[in-house]
Amino acid sequence: MSLTVISSVYAICSDAAGVAGNILAFVLFLSPIPTFRRIVRNGSTEQFSGMPYIYALLNCLICLWYGIPIVSPGIILVATVNSIGAAFQLVYILIFIAYAERRMKLKMFGFMVSVFAVFASIVFVSLKFLDSPTRQLFVGYLSVASLISMFASPLLIINLVIKMRSVEYMPFSLSLATFLMSLAFCVYGMLKRDPFIYVPNGIGTVLGTVQLALYAYFKRASQEELRHPLMDP
Repeated sequence: MSLTVISSVYAICSDAAGVAGNILAFVLFLSPIPTFRRIVRNGSTEQFSGMPYIYALLNCLICLWYGIPIVSPGIILVATVNSIGAAFQLVYILIFIAYAERRMKLKMFGFMVSVFAVFASIVFVSLKFLDSPTRQLFVGYLSVASLISMFASPLLIINLVIKMRSVEYMPFSLSLATFLMSLAFCVYGMLKRDPFIYVPNGIGTVLGTVQLALYAYFKRASQEELRHPLMDP
């Protein structure tokens, strides 16, 4: 009886971590909305780049495929969060294409088609040529590589904050949501005993911790400067 209770509590905890990760990821998926409101309002993509949304779409599709039961049974919450993420990224890309200049429209459309072609190839190869255990390993390694490549963005932000000694370009709410989402999925992956989930999200948790520590340090430093302004000699 005690083993049944422990097993039930374990399952509840893992599901709770996965649901929390889904909710926090949804918050992050909404974060580009102000940028696209500006694009729609101005009728132009201006100097904004559409590539982050292309990379994010490919990442979401690969991770979505990894979470599907035919690839990895028992981690459906990975599939749900990435299906929502893929839908958001696709909408962002279509809006970007709609308001971009002709040359950029063609370029972005080509990238979008390439993403779906790569994803279709991954699905085809994993279903046609690989058995179940090998399929999980194949898609798992691809998902880890994809997730780790997405860490370029927070690393660039960290570098920018240190260089400028300012947190102006690192919103606290976004950094906190990123940290909590990575932590939730890291816990989810550990409870599911899945290194393809907890390793990349563990790295994300560390980077999120660094971002929050930098925010606290430089925010306090800027407040100190305001409190004790430098006086000319």
